[in-house]
Parts: sequence; C-alpha cells; structure tokens
Amino acid sequence: MSKSAKAVIGVSLGLVTLLTLLISAFAWPTSELEPRSLPLVVAGPEAAVTQIETQLAANAGEDGFEITAVDNREEAVEAIEDREAYGAIVAGPQGPEFLVASAASANVAQQLTQMATAMGAETGTQPQVTDVVASAEDDPRGVVFGASALPLVIGGIMAGAITSLVLTRTRDRVAAAFLIAIGGGLAMTGVVQGWLGALEGSYLANAGVVALGILAVALPIIGLRHLIGPAGVGIVALLILLVGNPLSGITSAPEMVPFGWLGQLMPPGAAGSALRGFSFFDGAGTTTPLIVLACWAGIGLLLTVLPHREEGSAEAAGAGRTERDLDPVAR
Repeated sequence: MSKSAKAVIGVSLGLVTLLTLLISAFAWPTSELEPRSLPLVVAGPEAAVTQIETQLAANAGEDGFEITAVDNREEAVEAIEDREAYGAIVAGPQGPEFLVASAASANVAQQLTQMATAMGAETGTQPQVTDVVASAEDDPRGVVFGASALPLVIGGIMAGAITSLVLTRTRDRVAAAFLIAIGGGLAMTGVVQGWLGALEGSYLANAGVVALGILAVALPIIGLRHLIGPAGVGIVALLILLVGNPLSGITSAPEMVPFGWLGQLMPPGAAGSALRGFSFFDGAGTTTPLIVLACWAGIGLLLTVLPHREEGSAEAAGAGRTERDLDPVAR
C-alpha cells in the first residue's frame, strides 16, 4: 500500500472516529434525561408530606428527588427563589399546589406540571400549578436561552484557537482574548437580551458572565498552546466541546443529565448557571459557578507565564551562539 493511500485511510478513520464521538457526546446525555437527586420541596402537614413523598418515589424512583420538608408555602417559595430547589408541592385542604420555576429549568417545570396532572387523575382533583419564577416573556420555554450556550462555547474556542494560530506572541494572544471576551460579552448579551428578550436583569452583569465564560475557554487554550504547542489547542477545544457542553445541563438541568455535576465544574455549565442566577434570581446561586469560571481563566493565564520547551531551547541556542561569538578559540 502506498504512503498516500495510508494517509487517506488514516485521515478518514480519524474523522469518522471524531464524528462518532461528537454524536455520542451530544446525543447520549439527552437520551438519559431523568431526575437524579433533583432538589424538591414539600410543604404541609407531616402525614400529607409523607404521602406526597411516597407518590414521588413511585413516579421517579427512590433517588429521583432530593426532598426537603418545610412548614409552609412561604418557605417553599423562598427555597425556589434562592435556587435551593427547582419546585415545590404544597399540601392544602383543596389538594396539592405545585410550584414550579421555568426560569430555573423549563424542562423540570414541564415534568412537574405533567406530574401534577397525573396525580390529579389518580385523586380525582386538578392540582393548581404556579410558576413562581417564570422564564422571560419572549422566551417562555427557555429555548433561546438554551440555544445561546453553544455559541458561547464556540466563541471561547475560536478566541483561543484563532489567536493561537494567528498571533506569534503569547502576551498578544492573551490581550486579544480579553478584547474578544469583552466585545463578545457585550454583543452576545445585546442579541440574546436586548433583541431576542431571552434574558432579564442587569445587562452589564449578564455581559460580564458571558465575557468570563469566553475567557474560561479561551485562556486555557492559549495557556496550553504556550506550554505544549499546537496540540494544546485541540486538547482543550475537544474537552470543552465533547464533555463540557453536553453535560452542562443548560437546556434541562444539571440534575437531569448523567454526570451533571461534572458539567458544572466546566465553563459551559458554570456560565449557564451563573447567567440564570443573575438574569432571573437576583444573583442567587452564582458564587460557585463564578469561582469555577475564574479558576479556569486563572489557570489558563497561569500557564501562559510558565516556561516552555521551545522557549528554553531558544534561550540555550542563543546563549551558545553568544559564547561562540565571544570566544576566539571556539571560532
């Protein structure tokens, strides 16, 4: 077999493998959507709470929901607004009331609404469903919000990859990444919030989260490119694209996808969670996601100041030339 034929087969097999990984990474988490210790609050008398817990376990299994009992409806609403729970069931004399938060997850809100309908069919009543923290009026199902996650990821990858390929100095790449992040944060938020109306809250706060999300992807690419060479671009890009984005839970909830906890430790999931907090929950639940994003950006920045093999070899070669130039015997 000729060398060119081997090259053609090798490239083809490599791309087929990559395509297989892509479809698996994006389709598998979606096929496994189900509650996994999803935080839920139940309020009411002890006997009613016990009965509701039994019904929930029958519908979603013992590990489907992580249930917290509270005394009254006000405490249940507070838990939802503080992002300690995705919803609540309040037992009352007229039957249970389901509290949902479509802003936290339209997918979970829909499942709880379906559960209310099923429970009503069993008891012969129609439970009331109240959306405590609703999604944006122009994006009631959170479709636009979920769709904006991939452009953010691609924006960070492009910022890191293109600057690494076009610019020769690491400090120039870092400076360009900061400019791209600031401009991209303002522009992307302007589109999603100002034009499409899928975000609420402070425009600058939301833009800041988007900018930090871009930096959390771009700077590790630039840093690893500085440290190990061009291979660093592909390593970080594939890690974010094949692991971070599918497991982010942005279109559903981290507790709905397998390994959702891992997705929250990566830029896409952390950025989505922080953006929800600032946009719909007055900043609740944003501390950990912001720390995660800052750590990714900080580690990437730290990698850019570490010495690397090419730099050391160049310095050694330069030193050797200088010594030979000054030493007449060596000449």
